[in-house]
Amino acid sequence: MFDLVVRFFQEGGVFMYPIAFVLVVGLAIAIERYVYLSSAKRANRDAFDRGILPILKKRDYASALKFANDSNTAIAAIMGAGVSRYINKSSRDEIEFAMEEGLMETLPRLEKRTQYLATLANVSTLLGLLGTIIGLIAAFTAVANADPAEKASLLSQSISVAMNTTAFGLMAAIPLLLIHAVLQTKTNEIVDSFEMAGVKLLNLMSDQNTSKSP
Repeated sequence: MFDLVVRFFQEGGVFMYPIAFVLVVGLAIAIERYVYLSSAKRANRDAFDRGILPILKKRDYASALKFANDSNTAIAAIMGAGVSRYINKSSRDEIEFAMEEGLMETLPRLEKRTQYLATLANVSTLLGLLGTIIGLIAAFTAVANADPAEKASLLSQSISVAMNTTAFGLMAAIPLLLIHAVLQTKTNEIVDSFEMAGVKLLNLMSDQNTSKSP
């Protein structure tokens, strides 16, 4: 199997190397992003479910704000912005705007480098096609000067080699696109959890305001 892969790679020509480089860079980005997003999802869930939410249910907003300021998680920063506005007697709209601002500041860190995967997948495909086209040009040029009896076999062999770059380009592009979709889904799940946490905070505050009303 290893010999087959090596032979396939060698027969593809020089364009196999940039495609392989694109694939390696894409996989490195994918691993880094997956580890980061998984860690961020776990840390934010723990910070909210085990940290901020129990304090908020006790109506101890000063302690909740202190916890948010001491935590380095994104959800703590978002919740802290909302709690701070609530303590300062701001309106519901102002609280929502403050949390939305915190969410907008968090999004670039969550989406960082993920979009590169789609670009790298497209580059890989285009490099494969370019390698095939250049290989076909070279093949037809060589056939033009070859012996008539050998033209058919030489042409079929050259086309087979030229098509290797397209195949390898697609082999690199397809997993990169799938990984991009997975990472984008994980990012959306984290953002949705932030929005749900904001809704819970607003509902708790609304319930307390209702209970204070005569």
